[in-house]
Amino acid sequence: MLDTPLSSHPHQQVAFNLRHQQKRRVQSQQQIRSLVRSLGCTAHLYHEGDEAENLYEVTDGIFRLTRFRENGQRQITAFCYPGDIVGFPRNGLHCTDCVAVVPSQVAVYSSATLENSYSQSGLHRRLLNAALQEISNMQDHFLTLGLKSAPEKLASFLLFSADRIGSQVGDHVQFDLSMPRTDIADYLGLTPETVSRTFTQLRQKKLIMLDHIYTVVVLDSSGLQELALPDN
Repeated sequence: MLDTPLSSHPHQQVAFNLRHQQKRRVQSQQQIRSLVRSLGCTAHLYHEGDEAENLYEVTDGIFRLTRFRENGQRQITAFCYPGDIVGFPRNGLHCTDCVAVVPSQVAVYSSATLENSYSQSGLHRRLLNAALQEISNMQDHFLTLGLKSAPEKLASFLLFSADRIGSQVGDHVQFDLSMPRTDIADYLGLTPETVSRTFTQLRQKKLIMLDHIYTVVVLDSSGLQELALPDN
């Protein structure tokens, strides 16, 4: 009796197809997240106007997204923490500078690979959620810039930072603000002097404590939340 080709056995063919699909999924995953990039403090991940060939997931450190106005004034539009995805393009180009605030690391996702990826619906959902979250954060930031006083702005920023990078230490939440006061000022639309004075005001009200220049301890979360509301 002649051997029957593999393809003539339906069960064997199904098993072969499943193995082939699994292999393609593994290869696709390896291609999508095949590069990890490390950057030193103040290094650019990309510049405004660069062709957007990749998306980046922050795995360690902090990045700032920056634009410059026609008069040369710097505006920081966002700080990006581990878990954030950056690099969403506008008309195929990056619309901000992306700079490491501290030594940082990202996972690199090739845009072309993502478009042609096989069975990556989970990753695509994460990217969609990240894009929607970026829009929501931008809307909140515009509200902060347009309607809030200096104490309200700083309180909102500290609450956001506590939620993203804070850790519970005893009865309080603490976190490191690794960016300089000038970065916070350019993010909140204030001067560095106003930021420093407002930090002092929050300390005097016993809403926060500064363990050292970069470590913030939230002493009164409810009070900080109340202050963050406009027109207090």
